[in-house]
Amino acid sequence: MRKIPLLLLLGLVTALACNYPGLFAGSSAGSSADHDLSVEDLRRTLAAHTPLSPSQTPLPAATVIPQLTQPVPETAQQAPYPSATGALFDYIARSGDTLPALAGRFGVGVEQIITPPGISRDGFLLPGEVLTLPAVLAEVTRGDLLLPDAELVYSPTAFGFDVAGFVQAAGGFLSAYQEAVDGETLSGAAIIQRVAVDLSVNPRLLLALLEFRAGWVYGQPPPTQDRLHPLGLYVPDRQGLYHEIHIAATQLNLGYYGWRQGVFTQIRYRRVETARLNPTLNAGSAAMQHLFALLYSQDAWAPALYGEQGIIALYQSMFGDPWGRARALGDLLPADLSQPALELPFLPGERWSLTAGPHTSWNAGTPRGALDFSPVTGEPVCAVSRAWATAAAPGVIARAERNIVALDLDGDGSEATGWVLVHLHLAERDLVTPGSAVAQDEPLGHPSCEGGRATGKHVHMARKYNGEWLPADGPVPFVLSGWRAVAAAANYQGELVKEGQVVSSNPGGSRTSIIVR
Repeated sequence: MRKIPLLLLLGLVTALACNYPGLFAGSSAGSSADHDLSVEDLRRTLAAHTPLSPSQTPLPAATVIPQLTQPVPETAQQAPYPSATGALFDYIARSGDTLPALAGRFGVGVEQIITPPGISRDGFLLPGEVLTLPAVLAEVTRGDLLLPDAELVYSPTAFGFDVAGFVQAAGGFLSAYQEAVDGETLSGAAIIQRVAVDLSVNPRLLLALLEFRAGWVYGQPPPTQDRLHPLGLYVPDRQGLYHEIHIAATQLNLGYYGWRQGVFTQIRYRRVETARLNPTLNAGSAAMQHLFALLYSQDAWAPALYGEQGIIALYQSMFGDPWGRARALGDLLPADLSQPALELPFLPGERWSLTAGPHTSWNAGTPRGALDFSPVTGEPVCAVSRAWATAAAPGVIARAERNIVALDLDGDGSEATGWVLVHLHLAERDLVTPGSAVAQDEPLGHPSCEGGRATGKHVHMARKYNGEWLPADGPVPFVLSGWRAVAAAANYQGELVKEGQVVSSNPGGSRTSIIVR
């Protein structure tokens, strides 16, 4: 038994948090912010065995990897990254790129990037813009693109995809599988759908991973297979399909959003070796390289990703051309993306407290996109409040379950498209009805401690656009009633600022955290 990789440990640390609905329902703890465990605590309790081999015939280390035709990205073809340092390299901007992120990926300072005149310094770059950077990285991973970003997140390319229908038509072990999750029995398809929508990871990808690692979608596992760990992640106390898929999705998000922000630039293979990610990758491909590094040794990693029997070949055989779907969608994050007008999630004249500044939108791996608000009502700390969390804008309730309310602002009822506001910790009592249309300021539910680990009643609020979680203090700032979120160095700290006024986050509800709409 070996130690679990540090990145996987960190993913689980943050997952034990107030913004992780379901797993710790009914528990109580420290503050209105997440109740963290130390990494050392987890080191003493978590470990991983050697992962399973793929369900297909195992690929020997000496397998010749065919030279794949690099798929055309959403904008244009990239030149290969130079094999020798010192040269200048032209990079073609993709949807979602920013200058700070590119600096992190290429290992240079922002000031070293030669840009076209008038380029955005803080916002999204215009896809197709050519930037010139010095090549300073000696050795990097393969630069062949694996998946478009839109096929990794729960984006419009997944709109209308029927997980249950696909699983039943495939007729494999998954179609008859059931598992108890948070006190209810879910089918295999329902587990895939729940993880996909909760973490906003494309369900097609989760199904392909399960088929590749375990053969559950089309086939029947052999009697010798460990059915408690179908992906081979082997985390104690995290067994069964739900936990295995959830951990995999968490790691995909960690790679995806870390790459988006330019802070996740290195992978660690199963046998400790490390490698620098190729800076020309898109976020979806970087995420795939990261997850498969957790699952495979360095020799087996490339065949499992790029080989004729690899995950991408299987993905295309199961679901067709992912790049064609991405091209039909267009830019996942338009360069001129701006947030619609949103109000604070409570009624005018009420006193609320900003109990947490920008912190993880859902769980580990998702960006620091959420804000926490608690009503100042004098009620017991963890009572279901008599106050209401209200709709920040008109829309349709795409989901209202398990203390979660997803408000879809484009009205199609899907969390995969357009702007969606996700609210956590709303009490089951009086929760808004799924599918209902709501006007701005209509009630959604009562702030509570339900739906995760928290000691103070509050509503946790985060944003998605086209299925992608957005940071609160990023290219598209989180603005509520004119108050703009400003992140601090640490999770949960930070401020709301408006016309010279400042509200500082405080889990205890101090005077400086009070905000009145």
